[in-house]
Order: sequence, then C-alpha cells, then structure tokens
Amino acid sequence: MSLETVLYSQRPELRDRSDDAFDDVWPEYNMHGDVMNEYWGSLYDDFSDFQFVLYDEDGDEVVAEGHTIPCKWDRSAQGLPAGIDGLIVEGFALKREGVRPDTLSALAVEIPPRHQARRLSAVMLDSMRGIAQEHGFANLIAPVRPSWKDRYPLVPIDRYVRWTRDDGLSFDPWIRVHQRMGAEILKPEPHSLIISGTVVEWEKWTQMVFPETGEYVFPKGLAPVTIDIDTDKGIYWEPNVWIAHRVPTS
Repeated sequence: MSLETVLYSQRPELRDRSDDAFDDVWPEYNMHGDVMNEYWGSLYDDFSDFQFVLYDEDGDEVVAEGHTIPCKWDRSAQGLPAGIDGLIVEGFALKREGVRPDTLSALAVEIPPRHQARRLSAVMLDSMRGIAQEHGFANLIAPVRPSWKDRYPLVPIDRYVRWTRDDGLSFDPWIRVHQRMGAEILKPEPHSLIISGTVVEWEKWTQMVFPETGEYVFPKGLAPVTIDIDTDKGIYWEPNVWIAHRVPTS
C-alpha cells in the first residue's frame, strides 16, 4: 500500500470522493455540535492548506481524513483554548483579524472502520506534525477524544485521564498513540464540545426514550446527557484531553 498525504488545497476534487467515506466514523449525536456545525463546513475553504487526506495511490482510494487549524498558544495549560469549541472559534477569529498563528491544533482524525486495522492513527498524527513543520509551527496540540471513555461515561474526565497501565502509559488507547510519539498530556477538558437539541432530537440521535427529566447514559456517549422535559432540551458536554507534541525543526 502506497500512502500519500494530500492537502485539499492540492487536490480539491478529493473532497467530493471522501464525502460519503466517513459517514460511519462518528456516532449520530456527535454530528450535531452547536459550535462545530457553525464552522466545520468553512474549514475546507478558509483552511484548505490544513485539511488533508491519506491517499492510497495503488488503490486510488481515500483511506483517512485529517482536520487541523492554526491557533495561538503560550505553551501553558492555562493558555489553551476553551475546548475544541473554543479552539475553532479562536482559529477563525485569528484569520478574520489577520493575526499570525504560532501553533497548529488537530481537530479530528477520521478513519473509516474498514481501514482501522491498518494502524493509520500514528501516520495521520505524523502528517499533522509535518504540516505544522511546513508552516513553521513548533507545536502541535490536540483536544483528544479518548477512545475508551464511552465505556466509563460516569467517570469524570479528570479521573479517567489519570488511569495508567503497568508500563506507565495511559489506560486509553488513543492517548497512548500520542504518548508513544512523544506527546505530553496537558490537562483534561470537561466542557470541550457542546451538543444541544430537543428531547425528540436526542431520542432520534441515541435511539432511546427519555421519559422524565434527569441525566442519562447513552450508547457511545463519553458523558451523560442532561434532559429537561419542561424546557424540551437535552444538553451534552463532551470531554476531551489536551495533548501537545513538539514539532521537529527542519
């Protein structure tokens, strides 16, 4: 398999080919972020040099997609954006105001289930570090969505992130991928991405019924959703973990 990192600015036609390829990467509820949905579609036009695919030349196939955005960061945990929602808002604001960024942040790595056995996650992160290097950024940060957090939705993210194995690496497989590449955990982010909707919408997204007001665990949720029958509202805050990579100097 011959894989190549291709920016959408280099081959914009690949976007049409990849639109349907990633439909089954995310659970349905995760496609309805209040803030993320406002900005996501504009990434391809406003930041096309920072959106890319992993392209299999031999099979003429897009096998993974990566999303990043330039930002500013003072290299402290306190100076990180307010989750992935705050990150994308700040990234677009910097571009609008003409402020020079100094850091690249990951937004998402999307690998369809049929390609997930190929161990492409580290390849995608390495591509992100390469993009950061090309633009002169010394750091790549990432609001990581822990891959096993949905197994423990009632455990607060600040406790979950401290769980380790006997070898000292994180309990979480996706965080371990970052650590093996030399990344450092900076801090947990309990309120990273907000998703709100009506009760009916949440019932559709989760294939559940919410008979009364309360907090509910739901399939593939990283934390409970809070349902309020009186206001006809469901609110979910997805937690992330901020991680930082040093980018090799050229």
